[in-house]
Amino acid sequence: MKAFLFPGQGAQTVGMGADLYESVPACRQVFDQANEVLGFDLARLCFEGPEDELTLTSNAQPGILTVSVACLRVLEERGWRADIAAGHSLGEYSALVCAGALTFPEALRLVRKRGQYMAEAKEGTMAAILGLAPAQVEEICRQASAVGVVIAANFNDPLQVVVSGEERAVDEACRLAREAGAKRALRLKVSGAFHSPLMREAGERLAQDLAQAAIADPQIPVVANVDAQEKRTAAEVREALLDQVTSSVRWQQSVERIMQAGGETFVLVGPGKALAGMIQRIAPEACVIACRT
Repeated sequence: MKAFLFPGQGAQTVGMGADLYESVPACRQVFDQANEVLGFDLARLCFEGPEDELTLTSNAQPGILTVSVACLRVLEERGWRADIAAGHSLGEYSALVCAGALTFPEALRLVRKRGQYMAEAKEGTMAAILGLAPAQVEEICRQASAVGVVIAANFNDPLQVVVSGEERAVDEACRLAREAGAKRALRLKVSGAFHSPLMREAGERLAQDLAQAAIADPQIPVVANVDAQEKRTAAEVREALLDQVTSSVRWQQSVERIMQAGGETFVLVGPGKALAGMIQRIAPEACVIACRT
């Protein structure tokens, strides 16, 4: 049973997708379609940068989605098909394209809006805590909440949890984590407190777009970030995408759920290498194949 997994924000690099654009006509069509839908040259931005512009949340999200779908088209041309799919945060939209729940243009419009709304929130920050168990980080967040809003936002793997919230509360969580023996506790270069209650306004704005979006029942199960459960209907997908903006990304649990469902081979589809490390730490016995650029 093959599971296709798709990366989230942070996977972007200048030059991503350029080789596919030059060598695979189906991939060129993906980029050309993205340029048309967005009304600007996303392909050039992905291939040539500048890096600071590509890294902007409103650009990085459609860029990563486009490269991920281009990689997906390569696999499809070679006869590869997913039995189940999942994506890390933003990557859930790529997974839904893979599952036929969203068309690529519809997903592109949604992630462009999603990125803009998240960037415009401009409140709070995030930090990665390495070397502590998820339960320890959750307890640290409970303690740090005495000085402000902070939650465990990304449960990436057994020893990597990202916290998100108000700056002073995130700093306090980092201090407590270091006292508890964390290997590292450092702020991330992000523009806001993603996957936290501070994204409520962004979620409310995205809700209007999701309500109007054309979403179909997935043709294969998609394991959602918010609860690590398989979504099989359009209504479930819509609800999960909305909740995802302010809820934690339960990635470790999602991978474990896929394995419980019979997933034996994980195919990593899209740019970046972060997912490979996470899978290795969550399921070192799993067969992992990377299709990336």
